[in-house]
Amino acid sequence: MKILEETRRFQLLDDNDVEIGEVTFSIAGDNLLILDHTFVEDAYRGQGLAEQLVAKVADKARNEGKKIIPLCPFARKEFETKTEYADVWRK
Repeated sequence: MKILEETRRFQLLDDNDVEIGEVTFSIAGDNLLILDHTFVEDAYRGQGLAEQLVAKVADKARNEGKKIIPLCPFARKEFETKTEYADVWRK
């Protein structure tokens, strides 16, 4: 499995380079990302892959000095339950 960054999303590919998930975000001004969608195909759920996708957006925000508004329900839950996102969460 690998995760590739594209314009306004990270794409999750299986070992055959078939897309099996994604996380999408919007750019709002110079300092803000809006995380609006996280998806992993049913056959791959329960393996922590959606969590890895959300973490990629958080890493991007850290590297670029930005904050995140997690609108996606899954991402919102991740931000509410994991302290490692406190530094990039715009409440």
